[in-house]
Amino acid sequence: MSVVVKICGFRDAEQVYAAVAAGVDAVGFVFTESIRQITPEQAIAISANVPAHVKRVAVMRHPSDDLWQDVLANFAPDVLQTDAEDFSALVVPDSVETWPVFREGGAPVTATGYYVYEGAKSGHGETVDWSRAAAIAKSGNMILAGGLAAGNVAEAIETVQPFGVDLSSAVESSPGQKDSQLIREFLSAVRAAEKRS
Repeated sequence: MSVVVKICGFRDAEQVYAAVAAGVDAVGFVFTESIRQITPEQAIAISANVPAHVKRVAVMRHPSDDLWQDVLANFAPDVLQTDAEDFSALVVPDSVETWPVFREGGAPVTATGYYVYEGAKSGHGETVDWSRAAAIAKSGNMILAGGLAAGNVAEAIETVQPFGVDLSSAVESSPGQKDSQLIREFLSAVRAAEKRS
């Protein structure tokens, strides 16, 4: 099985292109309060040469529609990722995919397409209960997030059978600073796990 890989929280072009070269399927840019937060203008600058087959994801949490419209107008992402309950207050054109985030212990998953499943806090390396996630992953296209790294992603893929995986902090040499070698190691671990699944 082929597992979609998204890496989130990029802040400079060099690391974006390292991820693209390693084979990621999606790159995430954070537009909410975080050490990884950037502006739409910065996101445009560092993702200018991302190829069309790699999705550029705007990652938000409880944004106002004004903030989202600013990101949409200035960055024009391929995907909006934010908590599931946020979408009712946002105007999202059909040209932008929506990846609702469902959090462990929160509202039940209702998505039938892509969705992200993670812990209560994003970007904190918090692992969810994989056995519970495995039951949820039977519906829709789950992108599993939270506490994933090169050392445990194979077990996560085998246990949960997610459609994709998403991580941020585990491929950083320091908070907010992506590391090309860690990115390559993670992608290698995912692709090796695919061959065993």
